[in-house]
Order: sequence, then structure tokens, then C-alpha cells
Amino acid sequence: MSLDPENLGKLMVTAAGGVLEKRWKTVRPYAEEEFAKLAETLKFIEAEVLALRMSPRKAAIHLEMQKEAAATVLLTVQGLSKLAVEEAINAALGVVRDTVNAALRFPLL
Repeated sequence: MSLDPENLGKLMVTAAGGVLEKRWKTVRPYAEEEFAKLAETLKFIEAEVLALRMSPRKAAIHLEMQKEAAATVLLTVQGLSKLAVEEAINAALGVVRDTVNAALRFPLL
């Protein structure tokens, strides 16, 4: 199974929108961009892991770096707390967890 970053991104944006609904109109453009990047990162990790060029440990580190980058961008939106941003990212990753973990053949998320 190959990950589809466009579909993953859409699913993650929808999940994050449910968490950030009060500020969604303001945060949506940022969220769409950051979750698209996160989806591309997941696709990159999949390719590297399946080609045996990235270990599960390095995959986790790579993912964590992208999550932190997304959180930093989202925290620039006035009125968003760190907790709200973390909840949105967790919701976004939660909605794609099974798909990503199945594609990687190990529990990254």
C-alpha cells in the first residue's frame, strides 16, 4: 500500500478543523499548508523506510521534527494556545494512524 499525501492532508485538515473550529477561519490557510507538508513527510518516510534507508527510530525523529515545525507555524496564529495546537496535530495524526502504520509496517503514529 502506498500513501497518498493529498488524501492524507485532506483527512488531517478536516480532523484539525474539528478541534480548532472557533479559530478555523483564521487558521485554515496555515493548517492546510502545514498538514500538506506533514503528509508529504509521511510519504517521504514511507519511501525511505521501504527502501531500507531509514530505520523506525530515524523515522520517528523525522516525524517529530515536522510536527514541531507545524506546531511553531500554527502557534503564530493569534489566539491559539499550545494545547489547542497539540490537540489539533494529535487529531490530525490520529485520523491517518492506521493507514500510515500499515503502510510502514511498524507503529510510527
